[in-house]
Amino acid sequence: MDDLLLAPVDLALLAELQRDMHATNQNMGERLHLSASQVSRRIQRLEAMGLIQAYVALLDPTLLGLNVRAFTYVTLARHGGEEGEAFERAVGGIPEILDCYSISGGADYMLQIVAASLADLSEVVLKPLTRLPGVSNIQSSIALQRIKSSTALPLTQLSRPRTVTRRARLVQRES
Repeated sequence: MDDLLLAPVDLALLAELQRDMHATNQNMGERLHLSASQVSRRIQRLEAMGLIQAYVALLDPTLLGLNVRAFTYVTLARHGGEEGEAFERAVGGIPEILDCYSISGGADYMLQIVAASLADLSEVVLKPLTRLPGVSNIQSSIALQRIKSSTALPLTQLSRPRTVTRRARLVQRES
C-alpha cells in the first residue's frame, strides 16, 4: 500500500487553492460542501503528501519594471560532468533566471529570464553564462507580448480518483 488516493474532492480543493489561496476554509467548504474543519484537515494532508509545495504571491513583473522576458537555450560542449554541474550552480545563483529546465533536442537547457532592459539581460545574465566553462552556445528569444501565463495546473482533466505514489512524493520533497 505505497499509494495514497486523491479523491475528486481533493482535486477540487487543490483547484480552489490555485484559484484563491486567500479564501477561508469556511468559504472553500461552502463551495465544496465540506465543513471548515474538513477543509483544514484535507489541506494539511495535501501539504504532508508534498502536493502543496508553497504558498506564494504572484507579482506583476511589468509593474515592477521587469519589462524584458527571454527564453534562452543553452548548449554545453560536453554533456554531464563538471561543466553541467557548474552551469546548474551558476543558474541557481542568478535571481533573474526564473526557470531552468534540462531539455531534449537541440539545446541542453532552457531558461526563462526576466530583466529590466535588454542591456540588463545581456550584462547581468547572458555575459556571465557565456563565460562559464563548457558553454558552447546561447540562443535567446525575447517575448514581445504575453498571451497567456498561468501557474495553475490543469486539474479538471484529473476527474477520476488518482493515486500519488510515496516514491513520487519523496522525489518531490528532495528536489
